[in-house]
Amino acid sequence: MSFKDVVDAIDQGAKRRRDRLIAVYIGILAVALAICSMGAGNATKDMMTSNIESANTWAFFQAKNIRRHVLRLQIDELEVLQAAEPELTESARSAIGGKIKRYREKEAHLSSDPETGEGLKELLVKGKSFEAQRDLAMRKDRYFDYGLALLQIAIVLASVSIITGGTSLLVLSLLISAVGIVSTLNGFTLVYTVPFIG
Repeated sequence: MSFKDVVDAIDQGAKRRRDRLIAVYIGILAVALAICSMGAGNATKDMMTSNIESANTWAFFQAKNIRRHVLRLQIDELEVLQAAEPELTESARSAIGGKIKRYREKEAHLSSDPETGEGLKELLVKGKSFEAQRDLAMRKDRYFDYGLALLQIAIVLASVSIITGGTSLLVLSLLISAVGIVSTLNGFTLVYTVPFIG
């Protein structure tokens, strides 16, 4: 065996070790990509669910508000009727007064109903809560989107570096994957905010 054969064998062994390490690195990136994808999917589901719940709550709020407005108009009409008709009998005045009282009770019940949580006051709080959950999920989703893209790019660059044997693509892959992993982690935690992203 010549010196050249020994050097070639050493180079081949080093290349195999390098390729194996890159393959393990790609495997780790694939796991990070799967975790990021799961986080993105959950954020999207949370965003959609919260948006639907918010829309339903606001629709219910509007329906109750319209009903309360109709009751207020009816109360106003009955009060005007009482004031404008001095010749009303006492029993008619009493009947109108009873109706006004019942309408005011219904109006108060529509305005706030802590027992069922379906009064306007409670629906307002619930609607804002769903909007806040939706907005939080939207912020998280943006970071997951960037994490997904960056991790995929890092995997491609690492794969190409195996074929080319160069180190510049591998270094670039390492840098991009680090940013992708940080973006993924931030999707779960929202520790920091990047301007124009979230």
